[in-house]
Amino acid sequence: MTKKLLIIAFTGLSSTMAFAADLYVRNGGAGGAYPTVSTAITAASDGDRIIIQPKANGEAYVENLIINKSLTLVSETNYAKYIIQGNVSINPATGRTVTISNLSSGYYGIYNVEATFPIGTGRTFINIVNCDLHNVLTDKVNFTTNISGCTISGNLKFSHGRCTANKAQSIAVVATQDNSPIGSDIEVYGNVSKSFISNSQANYNFKFSNNFCAGIYIYNIKPGSSNEITNNTIYNPSPADMGPLYVNLGNNINLGNILMMNNAASFVVGGTNACIQNKSTSVSITASYNVFTNTFVTEGNMTQSDNSGSMNLNFDNVAYTLTGMNVNAGNPGIKYTDLDLTRNDSGHYGGSNSWANYWPANNDNKPQVNYLSTPRSITSGTFNMSGSGFSK
Repeated sequence: MTKKLLIIAFTGLSSTMAFAADLYVRNGGAGGAYPTVSTAITAASDGDRIIIQPKANGEAYVENLIINKSLTLVSETNYAKYIIQGNVSINPATGRTVTISNLSSGYYGIYNVEATFPIGTGRTFINIVNCDLHNVLTDKVNFTTNISGCTISGNLKFSHGRCTANKAQSIAVVATQDNSPIGSDIEVYGNVSKSFISNSQANYNFKFSNNFCAGIYIYNIKPGSSNEITNNTIYNPSPADMGPLYVNLGNNINLGNILMMNNAASFVVGGTNACIQNKSTSVSITASYNVFTNTFVTEGNMTQSDNSGSMNLNFDNVAYTLTGMNVNAGNPGIKYTDLDLTRNDSGHYGGSNSWANYWPANNDNKPQVNYLSTPRSITSGTFNMSGSGFSK
């Protein structure tokens, strides 16, 4: 019986693999390849891989792409990007998975990778790795976006998923009303945002950790949720009307919790001198072991302890470094220790989601782990861990 089951299992696996195909795209259709990415998409079946040859001299494939199947788009040349001069639109379908690797939008300015509006569909999954893009707009209902190692000259907007080791003008988790919520959190780890990182989503818990940005703004939370803003570096050399850590749910009454811990911040006083602002009575904030160059001032309800102001900190928003009195200033608990097992450093290099996990993003063109989930401390027994990575 066991032998028969194994044969059936392997036969099913072989049959599944037999349907997947590699379709090549080369300039002018050289060697019998497809001349455009669009023609390859039309010919492809769910599960196929489209392998795209980068054109010589930085030339682009001039076409808009509509992806309406589960496909993987990769470069034919290792560590080289192919250029698409046009929008890339991903149509939704229940269970559809689209993976895009090594795509560049070039220097054409206005082209986007975007999700289209779903009509009565279940969840669509989008994976985007090692791309140079203008805007990423996957902020639609029932879309999960996992994006890592990308440079985005404009804005990154998504509604659910994981965002690690990207550089963008802004990163926004946008409000949608998913009609089939998935069971995982929103995770934003190890990114650079030249302006803000924000959450307006009310369907999921969120975790914002080890980012370098100019402010973290929360406009909505999931009712009854537990959320984390930990080990971020916030630096804003321009006067702002909001504090670097800002919560304002407006008319939304969503009782939930936000932990703010081990962050390091500096800002120029504008409309407020508050380091942490809570404009909503329905949010429970616990703030501890945060350090600021500014005098420590809070606004609104929160439980706070062991926060420090007027600290000597040095920020570099070009090299994305932080030095000074943030060292060993974070929570002394063992589960928050740095990767070298010393006490947590406040800011983006502290703790188990340290920038050391993600940067440099291109380490001699080697494959890179872009997500790792393990227990912060292990005492005895068994434990579960998971991770993911990609090769350029």
